[in-house]
Amino acid sequence: MAIGERIRFIRNLHGMTQKYLGMAIGFTEKTADVRMAQYESGARTPKESMTSDLANVLDVSPQALAVPDIDSDIGLMHTLFALEDLRGLRVGEIDGEICLRLDKSRGRTFDDMLKMLYAWREQAEKLEAGEISKEQYDQWRYRYPEFDTTQGG
Repeated sequence: MAIGERIRFIRNLHGMTQKYLGMAIGFTEKTADVRMAQYESGARTPKESMTSDLANVLDVSPQALAVPDIDSDIGLMHTLFALEDLRGLRVGEIDGEICLRLDKSRGRTFDDMLKMLYAWREQAEKLEAGEISKEQYDQWRYRYPEFDTTQGG
C-alpha cells in the first residue's frame, strides 16, 4: 500500500477530514484539503519531515505511513498490518503454533519475526477476550514497536 493510501486509511480511522489533517500539519485553510488530496492520490509524496508531522497528528509511527521497507523487520510488520487491514489477514495459532508460517531455516530472521508475531497475537487475543478495546489494539499496531512490552522496548 502506497503512503497516500496509508494516510487516507489512517485519517479515516480517526474520522478526520483532509482539511483538518492538512491544517493540523501547518497548511493554510485554503490549501489544506488540496494538499492532502495530492498526497493521498499519489500526485505528491511527502518528504520525510512531513511524514513525521503527519504521523504525529495521526498518532501513529512514521513507519505505519511510509512505504514499508520489507528488508527491515519493523517494515515487514507494518506490511503485515496493512495486509490485515486490506486483505483480512489474521494472526492466530494452530496446534499451539502461530499462524503465518515462517521458514525455520532462516535463523535469526525467523527468531526475531517469531517474537514479533507472538507479540501481535498477544494483542489480538487481548482484543478478542475484551481485555483491550479496538482503539487500544489499533494504537498498539499503529505505534509499533513503541508500545510493545514483550521485547524490552
